[in-house]
Amino acid sequence: MATRGFTGRRPPPGERERLPPGQYLTADFPVLSAGPTPQIAPEKWTFTLKDGPRPVKTWDWAAFNALPRSKLTRDIHCVTKWSKFDTHWEGVLVDDILADAGLVAPTPFVLAHSFDGYSTNVPYSDLSEGKAMVATTFGGQPLHPEHGGPARLLVPHLYFWKSAKWVNGLQFTAVDTAGFWELRGYHIYGDPWREQRFTGD
Repeated sequence: MATRGFTGRRPPPGERERLPPGQYLTADFPVLSAGPTPQIAPEKWTFTLKDGPRPVKTWDWAAFNALPRSKLTRDIHCVTKWSKFDTHWEGVLVDDILADAGLVAPTPFVLAHSFDGYSTNVPYSDLSEGKAMVATTFGGQPLHPEHGGPARLLVPHLYFWKSAKWVNGLQFTAVDTAGFWELRGYHIYGDPWREQRFTGD
């Protein structure tokens, strides 16, 4: 759950407009997870796109990395109140995943699933048009397991719990289905600029 345990420096005036309310800037990359860090060998990794319970397409590591590659530089914001500016990611845009599967989004709702059983809901509109990717590198290096490697969802404009670590699939759902933290009191959407940390915010 969110804690007040982290502190960081105040940003200079030129950066303050980039910092959502209640956040502080850090140069570190704190590690926060719902459970222990799984060790997933790339050769054991797969990613499945589903329409409800029906698998549409599954990629292994080699096939996934053969998809078009993109780079994103974005600020990220954690519900525990730290923010990190100008983070550099590379991976496959969600748009390109759907294109390779020949799938037009069948519903407005998506659940991201992870190897450790974690899940989080994200509206499809927040994943499309270049806004989100399945990232496999951070800072020019393969994504470390503690940060979600070998691959994590990256939805940088929402609180970072929405960027599911160790992601292994996206599932379109008929309704907006709450995920792991959403069922435990976190906000269903999680907009940092509106301080949507918990249900009712």
